[in-house]
Amino acid sequence: MNYFVGIDPGQSGGLAILTSTEIVNALKFKDQTPADISDIFEYLLSYDTCAMFAFIEKVHAMPKQGVTSTFKFGVSYGFLQGMLVAHKIPYDFVTPQKWQKELGCMSKGDKNITKQKAQQLYPKMKITHAIADAILIAEYCRRTKI
Repeated sequence: MNYFVGIDPGQSGGLAILTSTEIVNALKFKDQTPADISDIFEYLLSYDTCAMFAFIEKVHAMPKQGVTSTFKFGVSYGFLQGMLVAHKIPYDFVTPQKWQKELGCMSKGDKNITKQKAQQLYPKMKITHAIADAILIAEYCRRTKI
């Protein structure tokens, strides 16, 4: 069985794991410590990582974002990449524009649009803003890597 991982980096982002037919799990990063996030990656090892691929959203500093918040975001972004490398999970980057275009949900920063799209694709799951983008990134991964 193949596993597709989507990672929406940042404090209010999350991680989602899909198979070719269902959402296995979706977890938010908010209020998680680095140790908690490391445990999430350890949890991924309970699946066959040889049949796993991840996409992490390719992000950059935003204009008018403070120096401290930009630095914290960069540290988190690097930490997530390090977790993928340390756990030997193959991955690539995808821009928000690319996965949103593929899935027909160009948000222009409006999280409600991506939440609505994720809910449409997975109507049986309760979708929150924290996990919506991660689910859609994993869905993009599934569609491009299957």
